[in-house]
Amino acid sequence: MNTYVSETRAQTRTGGPDDGSRVLEHVLGWTLVVVLAMLVTQLGLL
Repeated sequence: MNTYVSETRAQTRTGGPDDGSRVLEHVLGWTLVVVLAMLVTQLGLL
């Protein structure tokens, strides 16, 4: 069962850095979402 957990975790990796910078990753992700929302709004696509 323990092998299954480690295999599942290996499959769900996104290829990001291994230094544990999850906070930075989330901040950059949400920044991208906000920038895209602003772009869509400014272009009048929504």
